[in-house]
Amino acid sequence: MPGYRSALALFVLLWIFCIGSEAGKSFGIFKKLTGTVPGRPVVVVGTKGGQQHATKNVEEPERVVEMVERNITSSRRELSYLSCGTGNPMDDCWRCDPDWENNRMRLADCAIGFGRNAIGGKNGRFYVVTDPNDYDAVNPRPGTLRHAVIQTEPLWIIFERDMVIQLKEELIMNSYKTIDGRGANVHIANGPCITVQYVSHIIIHGIHIHDCKPAGNAMVRDSPTHYGWRTISDGDGVSIFGASNIWVDHCSLSSCTDGLIDAIIGSTAITISNNYMTHHDKVMLLGHNDDYTQDVKMQVTVAFNHFGEGLVQRMPRCRHGYFHVVNNDYTQWEMYAIGGSANPTINSQGNRFLAPVDRSSKEVTKREYTSESVWKQWNWRSEGDLMLNGAFFVPSGAGASSSYAKASSLSARPSSLVASLTGNAGVLTCKKGSAC
Repeated sequence: MPGYRSALALFVLLWIFCIGSEAGKSFGIFKKLTGTVPGRPVVVVGTKGGQQHATKNVEEPERVVEMVERNITSSRRELSYLSCGTGNPMDDCWRCDPDWENNRMRLADCAIGFGRNAIGGKNGRFYVVTDPNDYDAVNPRPGTLRHAVIQTEPLWIIFERDMVIQLKEELIMNSYKTIDGRGANVHIANGPCITVQYVSHIIIHGIHIHDCKPAGNAMVRDSPTHYGWRTISDGDGVSIFGASNIWVDHCSLSSCTDGLIDAIIGSTAITISNNYMTHHDKVMLLGHNDDYTQDVKMQVTVAFNHFGEGLVQRMPRCRHGYFHVVNNDYTQWEMYAIGGSANPTINSQGNRFLAPVDRSSKEVTKREYTSESVWKQWNWRSEGDLMLNGAFFVPSGAGASSSYAKASSLSARPSSLVASLTGNAGVLTCKKGSAC
């Protein structure tokens, strides 16, 4: 018995040590909120000039498949003890913490899907936006959002108070930035909006983005050492162009001139999650055009979003690449929900589709500008989706497992849980001292 007790005691001590080590890693206790003067970034450590193409070092789709299969279960298991029980794996990773304000950067550990490696400004300091104005797109003032996003160093950008930011020109972001609206009511609206072009590691969280308009034929700065001429923009809410490792989460988007979120020109490693989208025509374009074959490596996860009232089409519209559409709630569309051309692979799992009253618009899917003899070869599947009010999904393709593996990025939950998984989609109300 003494030997048994000694062995048991040793086991318990080792167990406590291991749990403590994992907790320390997950909570990021080594990261401290450094003293940052509001509106003043820390000294710029980078010297790089103009922006570089951001997708050249992204993994091949086959390697991504291997990494997803190896890491998705273990990474969620490490954080499972933090769960608030919502069932949404991203939210359960951070939302239950009442001290979220002092643990903001934990959010960067919570992405899943193809954009799971996006770290934003995790390894940088905090920049507090104090001024909602956009005085000069070439020489932005310290304390403004534009001044924050162009810096070369990693920054976690937060807001001093509620504000409506009406930009004069596109907000062109530099790499390794997080725009974190938690704790304030922040709107980017009534002007041009966010451009993520040839950069990587961007997180956009908790921002109202609406009524975005074209702008351009003007000089705009994109780094401390470079500015250039911009032609007329499209008027997207978030334009992702030749970029990688991008995560757009818990934003509320509506009523933009072109798309709410568009990703084109070889962009990849993207997760679009927990957003609430309303009152818009062409919601989400993933892929530049049918002739731009470089988009064949594009991988995008669209998860836990609520596609709400007043939407017409493109939720999303896909080209060439691999797209995992999982556990979203579709409560309205006028034309169709998921569409595409140029042989994209679409893996639709665990979604809830509520068809409109119009009998001619019950179909979830639409193949654009392609004869049936051609699109029958495309790999589009519906697995575990809930079809309501006559909704139906037209599948196609031989169902090659290798193709769908490249379009799989997380484990789908049952479609019966979609209401709870997406019930908090859009911008959250986060108050200091309590869970969001």
